[in-house]
Amino acid sequence: MTPSESSPVASASRVRPLFSHRPYWAARFGVAPFLPMSRAEMDELGWDSCDVILITGDAYVDHPSFGVAIIGRLLEAHGFRVGIIAQPDWRSAEAFTALGPPNLFFGITAGNMDSMVNRYTADRRIRRNDAYSPDDEGGRRPDRAVIVYSQRAREAYRDVPILLGGIEASLRRVAHYDYWSDKVRRSVLLDAKADLLLYGNAERALVEAAHRIAAGEPVRDIRDLRGTAFALERVPEDWHELDSTCVDRPGPVPPHRDPYCGDIPEQCGPGQAVAWARDGGAPGPRLQPRRGEAPSRARTVIRLPDADTVCADPVLYAHAARLLHLETNPGNARALVQAHAGRDLWVNPPPIPLTTAELDTLFDLPFARAPHPAYRGSRIPAWEMIRFSVNIMRGCFGGCSFCSITEHEGRIIQSRSEDSVVKEVDEIRDRVEGFTGIISDLGGPTANMYRMGCRDPEVQARCRRLSCVFPRICPRLDTDHGPLIQLYRRIRGRPGIKKVLIASGVRYDLAIRSKTYVRELVTHHVGGYLKIAPEHTQPGPLEKMMKPGMDAYDRFKALFEHYSREAGKEQYLVPYFIAAHPGTTDADMLQLALWLKDNGFRPDQVQGFLPGPMALATTMYHTGLNPLKPIRRQGGERVHVARGLRQRRLHKAFLRYHDPENWPLLRKALQDMGRADLIGNGKRHLVPRYQPGGTGRGGEGRRGPAPARKGRPGGNVRKSGRPAGGRPRRSR
Repeated sequence: MTPSESSPVASASRVRPLFSHRPYWAARFGVAPFLPMSRAEMDELGWDSCDVILITGDAYVDHPSFGVAIIGRLLEAHGFRVGIIAQPDWRSAEAFTALGPPNLFFGITAGNMDSMVNRYTADRRIRRNDAYSPDDEGGRRPDRAVIVYSQRAREAYRDVPILLGGIEASLRRVAHYDYWSDKVRRSVLLDAKADLLLYGNAERALVEAAHRIAAGEPVRDIRDLRGTAFALERVPEDWHELDSTCVDRPGPVPPHRDPYCGDIPEQCGPGQAVAWARDGGAPGPRLQPRRGEAPSRARTVIRLPDADTVCADPVLYAHAARLLHLETNPGNARALVQAHAGRDLWVNPPPIPLTTAELDTLFDLPFARAPHPAYRGSRIPAWEMIRFSVNIMRGCFGGCSFCSITEHEGRIIQSRSEDSVVKEVDEIRDRVEGFTGIISDLGGPTANMYRMGCRDPEVQARCRRLSCVFPRICPRLDTDHGPLIQLYRRIRGRPGIKKVLIASGVRYDLAIRSKTYVRELVTHHVGGYLKIAPEHTQPGPLEKMMKPGMDAYDRFKALFEHYSREAGKEQYLVPYFIAAHPGTTDADMLQLALWLKDNGFRPDQVQGFLPGPMALATTMYHTGLNPLKPIRRQGGERVHVARGLRQRRLHKAFLRYHDPENWPLLRKALQDMGRADLIGNGKRHLVPRYQPGGTGRGGEGRRGPAPARKGRPGGNVRKSGRPAGGRPRRSR
């Protein structure tokens, strides 16, 4: 089936339920205790072969917080025999033959993190550790793991189809800027020479593709699934191809309607397209609909500038990145196409989110909730961190420009039911070894977006906003914390549960809308410290981050302290900040350092901005343009970017203003900025004049750069005079 024979856009009402397929014949083999990683395990299960083999850059932990486990168990529930090759030796194809050839396809993922983010710091230094590997050992996965694994799998079995998935494939699905090579790379699908790429939460597409491949349909004909990307020779003749510059023009244009308020026929009709062409701003090919009628969104594909063009032209790169993010709402997104060296990369619209019932069934699959027995005797830090936590939701409508969660999981919140969450808590209590009665987290990408969403489904289906909470919270957004409060209380009341902590980041601009929620959180769910992420204090950087202003932080802080006193508890907020984010000047970092000093904060570890693939902040870093606003070749908003290693170190040094190693660098910067009045030995000064012996030569601090946290960079902060993790002591 080709795009010309079936529309790749399916409405929510036509989406097939996730568990409605007839199970594959191999369902007769039953459920495996662990998905097999060796031929011996396959023999014990009575398998002569695997139908699907998943290759991952992470250690295999059979837990729903690990992508390969949830995909493997989902395919098993549909009757397929699934094997796993975890962290194979990529230096030859031998490790990729351990389970023999799969009957249907290889599913390849880099793991829960992009392999480059996992292996390198924001300063492009190799990390010594890997939380997703046994014993925290680094170097167990290659750079650009999706590409390398695909090449080795193709060497092992040339004719077996290859499907890509996971966050690395998802965020590199089109031509993208790569921070580590400092250049624009083409789609990972083409570099990996794979057959199909699945992006986002791809359960629907993967299950449908697996059943169709099992039925004998060639993978090259599977072209109508949401959330997929593939290569083709040309756009089918009966599709309406709309040049991206017609939707968001990077050059001067005559006045016209706002292109974000309405459907394509109203924005760019045949007459307007002809007028623009006549005026010298000719859009791309085939802009006029065939047969003299307006094209439907379901038969419209937007042509992005080709890979070579966005590589050479920063303006068109920013334009393409902006268009990609505007076409992420499943209710109105159109297909995208981008030329790569003579071939077209076709990207279908995003997948329809799972319903609560589907998500409940997915998390209710028979996970062992433990690492594979092959790792017995080894510790896997990522598993230890989440073993007593429960994921209650997916997605994030915050849209922070530096974060990849929205681009991967989407803006529509997918929440589990109370009963499903309670059942998982009971399983942790009864089955997980070492449980002491403390649930370490009830959360997800954000702690307090459970069951939130747009009040009007019709408006949600047409919405083109990049964030539901920036620059202000949308009046149509339902911010009721009632369901979350009820869930907290129910979990606290379960037998054997002593404490429920909230470790996921709290969105404080939402929390301050419910004093009852803040009281509940502070009274029962804080273990002494609560982390939140203002990220900065100055309006300029906060605007580029799409984060709320400090007034929301101050209001939340006041409520937090009030309810802590009311509960008779001594508790502290732990704010996280980012250094060197696009839009941040030296003066902004100085103001942040002064704020930290005035409020008695001394960050123990800080993290510089890391430009991950596809993030809007990465577009700012690469192009110096602001994709949060329409891109213009003349007159568009320019963004200050801290690129050089010295300036990035300076920005980090401002956050660690109290470290003697940073004082020489800060003194020089303050003098250059005309702020020598902040150098001195008094309380009002930022940096002292004296230098302790044996310090000040490293320039970066004795602790070195901190490892990146999943989803968003940051750092640990402690109050002055309060040792992290200990009781407050008298200041001297």
